[in-house]
Amino acid sequence: MKVHGAAALLLVTGLLAGCGSSSSDEAGGPVELTWWHGQVETQAKVIEELAADYNKSHPDVKITPAVGTTNVDDMLQKVQAVLAGGKAPDIAYMYGTWMPHLARNPKVYDLTATVKAPEFGWDDFWPSERAVSEVNGKVVGVPAVVDNLGVIYNKKLFDAAGLDYPGKDWTWDDFRTAAKQLTKDGVYGTAYPVTGTEDTVWRFWPMIWQQGGAIVTPDGKKSAFNTPQAAQALGLWSAMARQDKSVYLDQNGEKFLPLFQSGKVGMIIAGPWALLDIIDHKVDYGVQVLPGYNGNHETIAGPDNWVVFDNGSRRAKASADFLTWLTRPEQDARWTLGLGNLPIRKATTELPAYEKFIKDIPDMDVFTANLDNAKQARPHVPVYPEFSEKVGNAISEALVGGTPPQEALAMAATEADTVLGRAR
Repeated sequence: MKVHGAAALLLVTGLLAGCGSSSSDEAGGPVELTWWHGQVETQAKVIEELAADYNKSHPDVKITPAVGTTNVDDMLQKVQAVLAGGKAPDIAYMYGTWMPHLARNPKVYDLTATVKAPEFGWDDFWPSERAVSEVNGKVVGVPAVVDNLGVIYNKKLFDAAGLDYPGKDWTWDDFRTAAKQLTKDGVYGTAYPVTGTEDTVWRFWPMIWQQGGAIVTPDGKKSAFNTPQAAQALGLWSAMARQDKSVYLDQNGEKFLPLFQSGKVGMIIAGPWALLDIIDHKVDYGVQVLPGYNGNHETIAGPDNWVVFDNGSRRAKASADFLTWLTRPEQDARWTLGLGNLPIRKATTELPAYEKFIKDIPDMDVFTANLDNAKQARPHVPVYPEFSEKVGNAISEALVGGTPPQEALAMAATEADTVLGRAR
C-alpha cells in the first residue's frame, strides 16, 4: 500500500524502452522483456542487479528494467495509455487496490496456472496477499511488497507518564485511555491523517472487521459499513479528537510521523515502512498489534503486485517464469529485507538474512507476525478508489468538522452506493 523509500520521486528514463515486440522475439532469439518497476536510488539498484543475475543465468531471456513513470501513483494511468496504443510493458508494479480494475482488462495475463504450480509455493504467501492478488477466481498479479498496520509507540513518553507498554490483548478503550494520559506539555497521545484519501480510510476498516462487519455486501453492489458498530468506532476517534484533545489531526498526512520522531506524539498507527526513519531519529520505540474488540486484533495489509501484460504467449510465459524466480525466498530476501520491507513469503523468515533483518530493525518481527492478523482484502470493486474517497471525506468531516459519526457514515453510504451503482 505505501510507496516505500524514494519510490514517490521517479524518473521518466526508458519509459517506452522495449514495449513492443522485438525482432529477436519474432526470430526465435532471446525473449526480450520490459520491466516497469517505478523505483529509484537503492530500490532501482537492487532491481537492476536482480535483472542482471536473471539474464546471466537465463541466456534465452533479456529483461530490461525501466522506471516506467514519474510516480508510482501514475503507473496505472501510464500503462492504460500505452495499452491504448497497442504497446505495454511485460511486467509492471501495481497497487493492490487496482487489481479489480485490472482484472477486467483482457491484456492482463492470467497468472492462476503459474501460482498454482507446485514449484511456485502459493500457499507460502500470507492469505491477505493471495486475497488481494485474486479477483473472481483469476490471479491478476503476484506480491511485490506487503505491509500491515500496527501501533508504534514511544517508550520514553510511556515511562514518563507511568504507563505500561501496550499488550497484545489491549482494547480500543485502552488505546483511548493511554492517549489521554500521554497528552500533556505539548504532546499528543496519538495522531490521525485526515486527508480524506485511502491513508485515512484504511486505518478505519480494521475496526469494522474486528467487530464482524463488512465494507460492502457480498455481491459488491451496496455499501455495508453504515452500522452502529462502525459509528461506535468512528465515535471513539471523534471523542478522542474533540473531547479528549488527544489526537493530532494531520490534514496533509505528512506531519504526524515527524512529530512522532521528535517526541511530540506518543503513538501512531503505521506500518513497517516507518521504522527505518524512526531508528534514524534515535527514538526508543516499541511495536504492538492494533487494539481490538472482543479479543479480535484484525489488521489490514497493503500488498502491491507485479502484473504481467500479454504481449504474446512467448513473452507472457517468460514473464511468468521470471516472477516465479523473483519471488523465491533467496530473491525475496534481496528485494524486500534488503530495503527494509517485510518478506512476501513465510519461507523467507527461515533464512539467515531474516535473522539479521530483525536484529537490525527491532520489533520488525512484530509486523511480520501481524500478517497473520490480516485476513481480508479491501473490496474487489473496480470503483474502489472513488468509493474510498467518499468514506475518507466522511471520516474527516467527523473528526475535523464535528459531524456526528452516524450522520457522517450515513452520508458516505449514500454517496458510496451511488458510486457502486455506476459501476454495474
